[in-house]
Amino acid sequence: MDWTGGAEPVPVLRPYAGADAAPRPNQLACFPLVPWSNRMAGGFSYGGERYPIAPNREGDPFPMHGEGWQRPWTVAFQSASQVLLMLERRDGAPFSYRAALDYALRGNALVVTLEVTNTGALALPFGLGLHPWMPRTAGTTLQAGARKVWMAGPDKLPSHAQAIADAWSFERERALPEGAIDNVFEGWDGRARIAWPENGLTLAIEADSGYYIVYAPPGGDFFCFEPVDHLINAHNMAGGPARHGLTILAPGQRLRRTFRFTVT
Repeated sequence: MDWTGGAEPVPVLRPYAGADAAPRPNQLACFPLVPWSNRMAGGFSYGGERYPIAPNREGDPFPMHGEGWQRPWTVAFQSASQVLLMLERRDGAPFSYRAALDYALRGNALVVTLEVTNTGALALPFGLGLHPWMPRTAGTTLQAGARKVWMAGPDKLPSHAQAIADAWSFERERALPEGAIDNVFEGWDGRARIAWPENGLTLAIEADSGYYIVYAPPGGDFFCFEPVDHLINAHNMAGGPARHGLTILAPGQRLRRTFRFTVT
């Protein structure tokens, strides 16, 4: 995703810098999170049944980011300013679903709509989100308010929520922390702003989601701001999955989230 309003295109999402004929999803600018976001502790229990889910990324002991980012989608519709992608996952275990991913350019905005329909025989908890990468410069700032942040244990799963320390408080626009951050923030109002003073661009993000994840490795030239609708490992947290943002979909029911990225 580039801004083309100047003399040269300027990346707003991370450009692909490799030369592979078939790049891996995590080398690209963004991928969809369906039917859940981030890590899950090896499966979950729901409705009296236990559903084990195997790891899906080398070097990580837990399944990551759902399934949609690693599966082929088909083009259902395309035009000069829009593309609609579809994914049928009727043989999934335990998730059987149909997903739709719509990218539409509208003026200075990219509007991404992600939808999932439960095509299985059982009611199950579903969640959605996006995983975009943004360029990180020396002056990059982030503004995205939240009520609390979840700290992680050695396994990188959330252990407890706490008040947001000043260094991680993005209620007001501020630079990313110098140290590592890979945490989920709860109580988001669905609005964020990223600014790059070096090129004068800002990116406004709007999402109908109550959580976001910030991942920024120290010294990196990128960071991730992931709008999601549930807590990491929400399937296994105390209080049940619905308490932590997941949506219980009965057979035939549908969940939709919309994400808008506006450049100025």
